[in-house]
Amino acid sequence: MILNKSADFDSRSPHRIKSFVRREGRITRGQRRAFQELWARFGVDISANNAIDPVFLFGRYAPLILEIGFGDGETLAAHCSANPECNFIGVDVHRPGVGHLLLRAEELALSNLRIACADAVEMLEHCLPDTCLDRVQIFFPDPWPKLRHHKRRLIQPAFATLLVQKLKPGGQLHIATDCESYARFIMESSAQIPSLGNQSNDSGFLDHPFARPLTKYERRAKRSGQGVWELLFIKSLG
Repeated sequence: MILNKSADFDSRSPHRIKSFVRREGRITRGQRRAFQELWARFGVDISANNAIDPVFLFGRYAPLILEIGFGDGETLAAHCSANPECNFIGVDVHRPGVGHLLLRAEELALSNLRIACADAVEMLEHCLPDTCLDRVQIFFPDPWPKLRHHKRRLIQPAFATLLVQKLKPGGQLHIATDCESYARFIMESSAQIPSLGNQSNDSGFLDHPFARPLTKYERRAKRSGQGVWELLFIKSLG
């Protein structure tokens, strides 16, 4: 589940609609230890006064990928391990998942991963510079399927506009969902942004899954016979 605020967000408003509900769940002793011992190594503190310099953060210049809502972090860890030439930032609000990813980052000795336990909207608004991202990936966000909850969906035109602002020209926005109505909602929202081009087939979706590790949500969807809808957008060069 993606746990971030929806695009009905006005940073000046104290009553922004959220696309997440904080369900902290049980955090294990090992995950608590991860926060205590590994945060200084892998963690990124998010605040309005903490601008992120990606080159300083990683100690090198490399393609920068942001994953929003990484769940337990297993898929993101696998992606980082398989792509050592890229830098990755993962952001999620659930401490158990963040703790789990911290432990996996240590086990795999991932030097190309940094982790934020924060609201992605706040991170995008206040911390990441414009045109710094080569790719944003959002896999299986909460679809909020009931009509009255659609305003809570993360990917709305205003949020997509914020993402495009942070993407480099030619940068990619890659989204996957197991909810067809949400997939079509995303496609309609992205169509309102002229600088964002859909790279999928005539249906608007990818014919084949983009190269990435499968998430547990995708495996669950496949086991239950559900489809997976995948979208790839590229920011125009102009």
